[in-house]
Amino acid sequence: MKRRRVKITGLGLVTPAGIGRDAFARGILEPVSRVRTAVGYPPEAGAFVSARVEGFDLGDFEPDVSTKRMPRHTQFAVAAASMAAREAGFNLRELDGQSVVIAVGASLMDFGVINKTVDVILRRGPVFGLPSSVFSASVSAIGGAIGELLQGPARAMSFQSACCSGVDAIGHAAGVIERGEARYAICGGTESPLYFHPMLELKMAGLAPGNPVAPERQCRPFDLWRTTGVIGEGAGVMILEPEESPAPALGYVSGYAYASDSIGKPEEGLAIAMEMALANAGLHRQQVDTINAWGPGHRVLDAAEARAVHHVFGSRALEIPAFSIKGAIGNPLGAAGAIQVGASVLGFAGNGLPPTVNWDRPDPACNLCLSREALPVASQHVMVNTHGLSGTNACLVVSRS
Repeated sequence: MKRRRVKITGLGLVTPAGIGRDAFARGILEPVSRVRTAVGYPPEAGAFVSARVEGFDLGDFEPDVSTKRMPRHTQFAVAAASMAAREAGFNLRELDGQSVVIAVGASLMDFGVINKTVDVILRRGPVFGLPSSVFSASVSAIGGAIGELLQGPARAMSFQSACCSGVDAIGHAAGVIERGEARYAICGGTESPLYFHPMLELKMAGLAPGNPVAPERQCRPFDLWRTTGVIGEGAGVMILEPEESPAPALGYVSGYAYASDSIGKPEEGLAIAMEMALANAGLHRQQVDTINAWGPGHRVLDAAEARAVHHVFGSRALEIPAFSIKGAIGNPLGAAGAIQVGASVLGFAGNGLPPTVNWDRPDPACNLCLSREALPVASQHVMVNTHGLSGTNACLVVSRS
């Protein structure tokens, strides 16, 4: 069976660098970090830093949707899906009776409602448990909330593969469109983990800093003085359609693959995923002209990704323009890869390549073609890398045409 090409026709973004395509397009090109000192945590737990989405209100996008018991990450996803649909030329409610698949990923359940429920039970007793939390906190509830807006049948899939969740959702949704199993796909990732739990545990695990000094300088992808990543929040959702649809293409999903690391080899799975994504796209490694790196600013993981890039591209690794957006918006976990795809698609529209914020002192162990300033590069094929806890890896190749 002949594969159908899959195009991106709508893009919705909720990020610390901007909400909506235009705001994000401007914000992500600025050499500015949105990481700040986090507030609202128990002082005895020490300092926290994070990258938060400011000024978000679901009512700006879906005024008829109640947010009373809707988790923040679900609100992000609904808003991003609404934005993406409008850019594709329709309202979500117009998809009633259409062939639609929904694929949304998140790394974590909603800890907002979990924290609240546990606190109430500890203070007032088990009779004050919140039964609805069993449903609203689950990752599967995110796609369900989007599906409710369609007012008709939709096939919803949920992905929870750590920080690869958003890219895995896009990759699998693209496969559904490619095989002719759906007319539209609403896909991407969302995350809102900035609650005391899991932030405390992430900090204790060395995956988030506890230094309150100069928080905007603490996420330093590929920099010699990096320590660990910074947690963020946000969402990236897009509409996928087959190439023959009349909607204009923002870009194409050309290839996708995933692979896991062996114990003690953090670069192994990513290298395999990159090679398989190229094969799936039918591209030679010489054709990739941009690398949208995972680059969380972690001492071990950044170096491992650089080794994987050198393994796949050889000497070209020093020539292919690469960037990481984590210094600008932190790491929104399962949403990060989907937002990275959004940044790549905007590059096709003439936005150029974002700077790698806080990359000030090159690390010889991360010898990639990075820039601390935005670059006016017109890419044709962009490789988007993601890596997650438990050694998950996913890679997506997106193309201009």
